[in-house]
Amino acid sequence: MSRPDAPGAPQLSVTPESGLVDVPRSILLSGFQPGAAVILRAELSHPDGSRWESSASFTADAQGGIDVGRDAPDQGDWILPDASAPLWSLRRLTPPVQPELSEGLAPLEVLLRATDDQGREATARLTLHFIAPGVARREIREEGLVGTLFTPAGPGPHPAVLVLAGSGGGLHEQRAALYAAHGYAALALGYFKVPGRPDHIGDTPLEYFVAALRWLRRTLAPRGDFVAVSGVSRGGELSLLLGAHFPELVSAVLAYVPSAYVHGTLRAGRPGQSPDSTAWTLAGRPLANVWQDNPHADWRAFDTPATPGAPLRQAAAFHSVLRNVAQLAAARVPVERIAAPVLVISGSDDGFWPSTLYGELVIDTLRQHRHAWPAEHVVGVGAGHAIGLPQLPATLIAKPHPVSGVVLDGGGTAAANALASRRSWQRVLDFLQRATEAQP
Repeated sequence: MSRPDAPGAPQLSVTPESGLVDVPRSILLSGFQPGAAVILRAELSHPDGSRWESSASFTADAQGGIDVGRDAPDQGDWILPDASAPLWSLRRLTPPVQPELSEGLAPLEVLLRATDDQGREATARLTLHFIAPGVARREIREEGLVGTLFTPAGPGPHPAVLVLAGSGGGLHEQRAALYAAHGYAALALGYFKVPGRPDHIGDTPLEYFVAALRWLRRTLAPRGDFVAVSGVSRGGELSLLLGAHFPELVSAVLAYVPSAYVHGTLRAGRPGQSPDSTAWTLAGRPLANVWQDNPHADWRAFDTPATPGAPLRQAAAFHSVLRNVAQLAAARVPVERIAAPVLVISGSDDGFWPSTLYGELVIDTLRQHRHAWPAEHVVGVGAGHAIGLPQLPATLIAKPHPVSGVVLDGGGTAAANALASRRSWQRVLDFLQRATEAQP
């Protein structure tokens, strides 16, 4: 809360000022003149060296107050009452100096500044944390595995989650840390584009993930023998594959914006490698993908933006391969083999690939086979591919792919993506709680 310099000075309060990134905040302004025009700005100096800002203008109420969660702005970077909006609507003003820190675990400290039309000002600070008090972080470099293990505070054993990144590679440590904050031992597993693993996704053996699932059980002895798999994009496709091919090892499947079919390396292959090359292998053999030898494959939307120089929205290319029934049958993830609860999260305006269509196919298949466990599909209406953790900036709709460097339009809007991130995260926590409680 700001410290008033004189009686009746404006004040800006945030509750809580410091907490986990998924904890809702209250942002209240008081002490302004009734009916005053007030501009609220949020400023973030990111640990990666980038600078971000958001702003909106309000009219103070009859008591000289503004409740950001109650009052709609008159204009600005968001239009509806939403106390998280100053955060998710942050716009990047300068690029990262150290991009390797862009998805790190350092807290994000946001300065809030409220100024009225008379120049009176109030400030407050808000800190978003990824690691909860007592959560332990340990790097894993053993038995050929590369990852980071986050262990909850308090005595175990804890249920476990294997956390998988997508076609950008690397480690999803933020998500794993947040799972640990909610009581799950979480292993963020690297399978490419991390030291000690290949630089590209091609020919990745599913057996590597089997080793990780077995390591979690043997090392942690998780409560109820519960080990879920959580993945994003290609990691979502992978989560479904692991649940289908190794049902005895997977206690629950969480698939963010996944595919229902096996794809090629796409943009994560080696330089010059055809995008229909093999991504996954099993028992030394390639898993058939939907692109290879598919006469209907149309790569134009994959290769060429609709307007020269514009970000590339590639989802249309993924519809072209759906016309080949034989190819689809060979490349389909056999989700009916999954012997566990399944949660799929998708965006109806996904610009990367048609994740909502894929999610519907997964759920329909499970229902047709009378899946004995809960199966849910959470659709972010109007959201794109970037459905992630709540209250983080959602304005980078188009950005370079981490491997290929091609600027992709992920679809959606900042508001829709932020709403989908917030709602889906709560559904994830509810899903995991029910799944663990149902364990014998």
